[in-house]
Amino acid sequence: MSVAPKKALGQHFLVDENIVRVIARLAELGPRDVVLEIGPGLGILTRHLAERVACVHAVEIDRSLEPHLRFGERVRLQFADALKLDLGALDPPPGKLVSNLPYNVATPIVVESLDGLPTIELWCVMVQREVADRFFAEPGTRAYGAVSVLVQLCAVRTGFRPVARTVFRPPPNVDSALVAFRRRGDLPARYNRLKRLVEAAFAHRRKTLANSLALAGFASREEATRALGTLGRPPEARAEQLEPPEFVALAAALR
Repeated sequence: MSVAPKKALGQHFLVDENIVRVIARLAELGPRDVVLEIGPGLGILTRHLAERVACVHAVEIDRSLEPHLRFGERVRLQFADALKLDLGALDPPPGKLVSNLPYNVATPIVVESLDGLPTIELWCVMVQREVADRFFAEPGTRAYGAVSVLVQLCAVRTGFRPVARTVFRPPPNVDSALVAFRRRGDLPARYNRLKRLVEAAFAHRRKTLANSLALAGFASREEATRALGTLGRPPEARAEQLEPPEFVALAAALR
């Protein structure tokens, strides 16, 4: 059955079996795994997962794709917006997130899963290349931002592969990449507050970090300047200069 991709949903269906095998390798699939797949599309990856793991939670927003996603009892299919669905209530809870993520929701899904899905131990996701670069960007680079800090505080990269546009139908107008990363351990202490601090720090990139925190209402400029001093950072320091662990120290200094 032929399916016309919906532009409104930003659909670019994965159609290449070779890249699916690469995904399976980087995802380190095992027969006891419970996997969450968001945006299964035509089901090429879903089928591959269902043949190798115990359970696949497949979340798809486009109900017209249902005929392509019938793979038996191992696949638990839900038609919903993944950003609105209570993914934390999935049973059995997923231990891996393996997906060709829709570009328009890739970043919030990954960021929210860091704390919203504490059972996830490994991510293997196809995303826009600039998003993949952002996850593990180094301080001082243009790509480095709040997402970089949060992902790196919670996970370590285990794999990366650029992906040709031809693996999708229709081919997108942007480059893509496959990136895999594993959870480091427990979340940093008081993670919700730390997350707010990181987002506030990068909210005004042209400002100093102290000014950005003040403008976001997180701390006064004077408080932020004193806290930066405990890190050995000058008052004019900018958010993109700090290493991820320094944000943990900054949050502690601002208590």
